[in-house]
Amino acid sequence: MFRNHAAAKQESFGLEYIDGLYCYAIVLTRNHAEAEDLVQEAYVRALAAMDKLRAESNLKGWLFTILRNLWLNEQKSRRVTSRVLEIEMDSEAASSASEHSSDSHKIYVRKVEAARVRSAIQTLPIEYREIIVLREYEDLSYQEIAKVLDCPLGTVMSRLARGRARLRALLEEPLKESKPERSYPEKAASGW
Repeated sequence: MFRNHAAAKQESFGLEYIDGLYCYAIVLTRNHAEAEDLVQEAYVRALAAMDKLRAESNLKGWLFTILRNLWLNEQKSRRVTSRVLEIEMDSEAASSASEHSSDSHKIYVRKVEAARVRSAIQTLPIEYREIIVLREYEDLSYQEIAKVLDCPLGTVMSRLARGRARLRALLEEPLKESKPERSYPEKAASGW
């Protein structure tokens, strides 16, 4: 009754990346059902080509590349522009629930800040949005991102820098508006 080693390997093949792939698919498709289908199709394609993957290959980067290529091919066939839906990081809810001893105000502030960041990311153009998600949320290296996006390393670095700058500006904007102007009393005629 021992299972085949290859079947066991196939069952767990890259499953540790499924949440990240789903979040990335949401960024690309802006639709939960389409994102789920895209992740499923990426795994089907990856499993079919699993024997072609070299031992030294980066499985995570390979899966993200497959997912992105499937999405690009879908876009070409539909001839539509991409739509974006808010990135949902369910892991944040799970981690905050486990922090029973933490101050509830700190948890609330973290949730509000995370929601602001996700909302700001959604307003960025796709080329900045996907690079920020791959780097900051999925922790892919610049080289891995270059492979996933099929672009030069310098392009990744410059897009990431520009995307971060735009994101920083978006996040600072409401803060500037909410700061009260400081008023100083007029100088008295006595010269103070």
